[in-house]
Amino acid sequence: MLAALEQRFPDLSPELQRAARWVQQHSAALGLQSMRTSAREAGVAPTTMARLAQALGFQGFEALRQPFRQALAQAAVHDGSFSARARALQRGGSSVERLQEAQGANVQSWVHLNTTLALDEAADRILSGNQVLFLGLRASHGIAHHLHYTSQLLRDRVRLAHDGAGAMEDQVADLRPGDLLVAVSQAPYTRRTVELAQHAHDAGVPVLALTDHAWSPLARLARQTLLFTADSPSFFQSMTGAQALAEALVSRMVTRGGADVLDRLAQRQAQLQVQRTYWEKPLRKAPT
Repeated sequence: MLAALEQRFPDLSPELQRAARWVQQHSAALGLQSMRTSAREAGVAPTTMARLAQALGFQGFEALRQPFRQALAQAAVHDGSFSARARALQRGGSSVERLQEAQGANVQSWVHLNTTLALDEAADRILSGNQVLFLGLRASHGIAHHLHYTSQLLRDRVRLAHDGAGAMEDQVADLRPGDLLVAVSQAPYTRRTVELAQHAHDAGVPVLALTDHAWSPLARLARQTLLFTADSPSFFQSMTGAQALAEALVSRMVTRGGADVLDRLAQRQAQLQVQRTYWEKPLRKAPT
């Protein structure tokens, strides 16, 4: 539904585009509240929401809401605790084939859930922000770390949020509206990540969210959201989708970064060589 909305977006009138953009950014709210409330939050008339539904091929607003309501219900069904999922796994087992299938679908998810235009916009945000702070806690920390590590090869003034001496809140508080917070999380969403993103949002700092649902708490705070899936037959959600999305995003940064990115990368690579960062096979001595 969201992909179809993105495809039809250029053909909509400015008023319908305003309503459509709100739907893209607040799909959870759309599934939960009335047309009048949704229209008020979108800054349009209730009839505009009805016309948007018709423009997308639905008979009315309630039909437009239905896919989002079903998605919310499905998420609730699959949101069992780790221990409950582990018990189910022990009872029913899980084949390697099922795990491989889920991982493969997650890796492909960024292609289906995000347009190239959205990836390019996110890459431009990271490249153009005065300073960029990457935030990911618990399972998502590895994704944030990878984004930070690769991004610092391409531009300066990028940081990874860390909790040394309990100063993570200070790092977010240092951000300004010209900066960018890149926040990564998936269900079950880490409370501190959401709270820190809320602090940035309240301070006028744009948030770029990498998350698993358009109705996640991070998506509701974000200036832009990129999506991945995290489905798994195991007891814990899969991280393959998030990693694939992160790699795609960095690839777009390289593509769009121009000479500045190439110069920075050459400089960093020269430093790594001087520091002998990577192992090199010793040269074999010539026979005497």
